[in-house]
Amino acid sequence: MGMINGFKEFIMRGNVIELAVAVVIGAAFTGVVKAIVDGIFNPLIGAIFNAESLNDSMNVTLGASTISFGLVLAALIQFLLVAAVVYFAFVMPLNTLKEHQARRRQAGVPLDPKKNPITDLDLLTEIRDLLAAQSGAVTPVAAADAPAPYTVGTAPEGAKHTL
Repeated sequence: MGMINGFKEFIMRGNVIELAVAVVIGAAFTGVVKAIVDGIFNPLIGAIFNAESLNDSMNVTLGASTISFGLVLAALIQFLLVAAVVYFAFVMPLNTLKEHQARRRQAGVPLDPKKNPITDLDLLTEIRDLLAAQSGAVTPVAAADAPAPYTVGTAPEGAKHTL
């Protein structure tokens, strides 16, 4: 059973799922890039070099062999298109997000408010301290010096009402 649970944890880790999504999106994106290269760039460059497509242009025949510079150029254009889209769609926004997080850390803003939740007691203590500082008459009470909370049916000496 331990091996199955370990495998389940491995599969459910964020990195594995993100990788699977990236592979699926990459496969779909390859089709888009291929369509752009075949539908736009190949005809344009083919027209310049008087060939049907970029793959068939810029061929140099040496004896029985043919060197196809157009094929290499088509692959290079496809690579540059993929690299540009990956950079502008994924890398640049991620870098911007990391820069914003670094600035927030330097400013002392918690990145995840759930890790350092502010309780009602924290807010009330801060309000009390601010009011005391404004009036100047009362100094803030430290939590250790605060009176114990009342319980039902008891009241401090001299109290008029009981709960």
